[in-house]
Amino acid sequence: VILPAQGLCFAIASNTARFVAGRLIRDGRIDRGYLGLGGQNVPLPRRVVRFHNLAAESGILVISVERGSPAEKAGVREGDIVVEFGGLATPDIDKLHRLLSESQVGARSSLTVLRQTAREVLEVVPQLRI
Repeated sequence: VILPAQGLCFAIASNTARFVAGRLIRDGRIDRGYLGLGGQNVPLPRRVVRFHNLAAESGILVISVERGSPAEKAGVREGDIVVEFGGLATPDIDKLHRLLSESQVGARSSLTVLRQTAREVLEVVPQLRI
């Protein structure tokens, strides 16, 4: 028994559990798109959100880019802030994970990043991580 951990629990949304269970039963695995970047959620300054007309007030700060990954091939750099994938806002890493479904694997998508003061739209092709 770990006393400081008493009373902690984790919940999974029923839609997520249903999706995962169905895929595991059907295919025996879950396939997701892979970009090859490491990031953390960051708030964006209000003036930056207004200036670039962004849908969310936060994004994903790129901390690392794996060598040879789809993100590196697309031109993503450390320090970029990912704000959209496929035209949809990515306010946090969880949203980006949800958008990287198996239907995105091999499909060219736009990845919008803030690089210093500029808004850049990069073309990225998510791959299946083996």
